[in-house]
Amino acid sequence: MDEVGTATLSSEGGEQVVRLPEGFRLPGRELRVTRVGDGLLLRPVDFDVDAWWAKLDAYQDTPFMEEGRQQPPMPDDDTCFDR
Repeated sequence: MDEVGTATLSSEGGEQVVRLPEGFRLPGRELRVTRVGDGLLLRPVDFDVDAWWAKLDAYQDTPFMEEGRQQPPMPDDDTCFDR
């Protein structure tokens, strides 16, 4: 069965703050918030920007559209917009 606890709400600087009990603390400094029915789902943001850039850099020598675009020719102006 899932753990159940009670968090407290307060306001700071125009924002609502949720204070989680110690057993419910999440890692990091940001959470992804999803509305689920009349509740909220809070999940840690586990996005590593440095790892993302490193993965992207692995493709820097890979040609984009190496075989070129396979696009049909554009229609004549006369047939493009019937009046």
